Amino acid sequence: MPSRRELIELSDDEIRDYLCEQKTLIIVSNGRDGYPHPMPMWFYQDEAGALYCSTFQKSQKVFNFRRDPKASLLVESGSEYAKLKSVLIYANAEVIDDFNQVCDALVKINTKGQEVTEDQVEKLLGAVSKTAEKRVLLKFTPVKYVTWDHSKLGGKY
Repeated sequence: MPSRRELIELSDDEIRDYLCEQKTLIIVSNGRDGYPHPMPMWFYQDEAGALYCSTFQKSQKVFNFRRDPKASLLVESGSEYAKLKSVLIYANAEVIDDFNQVCDALVKINTKGQEVTEDQVEKLLGAVSKTAEKRVLLKFTPVKYVTWDHSKLGGKY
């Protein structure tokens, strides 16, 4: 009989689908003082499984990731314990300082889960380019996933 842990784990396909459905990712960097620095961020995931956020160049998380690229990422949902679902990702962070990549990411983040026309994308590119010069892209390459979906237990613990 499988362990209870195995019963609630998400498959690779379930992880990808779940991350595509969610908008907010909690990213945790390691602060200079030793305390974890958690921040909620909007994100998108590429076909290879890397996750991306954009933030201002001078933000604390950028300084933290430049010093130590280890990151913990969390996406969770469920308004009661029996429906709690989460994906915890241990990842390596990379800070990318490229205007075009930042603009592209901002469009993908802001249109996640929506169908948009080329005209809408062009309009959004114009809007995001005004702040993109002050921003960087955070790329997270997953190393390990820890997942759980309590709804798989059908209310039986």
